[in-house]
Amino acid sequence: MENGCVAVSGTDMYYVSFGRGKKTLVVLPGLSDGLATVKGKALVLSAPYRKYLGDYSVYMFSRKNSMQKDYTIRQMAEDQALAMKALGIDRAFVLGVSQGGMIAQYLAIDHPEAVEKLILAVTAPYANNTARDAVGTWIEMAERGDHLSLMTDTAERWLTLTIVLASARRSAIRPATTSAAPARRSVTVTGAPCSSGTPSINAFCHFYALDRSSVIVFV
Repeated sequence: MENGCVAVSGTDMYYVSFGRGKKTLVVLPGLSDGLATVKGKALVLSAPYRKYLGDYSVYMFSRKNSMQKDYTIRQMAEDQALAMKALGIDRAFVLGVSQGGMIAQYLAIDHPEAVEKLILAVTAPYANNTARDAVGTWIEMAERGDHLSLMTDTAERWLTLTIVLASARRSAIRPATTSAAPARRSVTVTGAPCSSGTPSINAFCHFYALDRSSVIVFV
């Protein structure tokens, strides 16, 4: 278990790592990382992954500590690739959550050799109007120093999203198809086709499915 910091593009980036497995999982968190980085939290953050730490070595990264003006998602992905290289991570399963999912997509596009499999959670390929409005509200709260409202609004939005997606998932998941010569089973989650080794997909990082699909989309 490690609480570390790696040099990247003239600044540095906090990360935590835990597990002893031969397979490497890189986790990129969402905008909440701006409220509290992973610094010093290896023990706490490892808890949800405890069951899998014999098979996986997990690395969770924050954004770099000094970000230039007009810093783009694509540039974040480039810095992420540099951080992984500096730590000797040549290839990994990459799980991106929310904004981390946007970074993960560019990482897979620009550095496919570094991504064994891509897992996307509650994310999108771009920020739509709803996301832009939400982030704009959060920026205003941050500029006012109103961190309590910022955290409350974020939590309320995610709770609403979780309820909506859970309802949509229950209605959208179809039973796996079968044939005389069974192949990989296919399910549809809220309209997004997703191939996996299991008949359903949920909102958690499902390691069984992780080993059986090239791209897994979680909602």
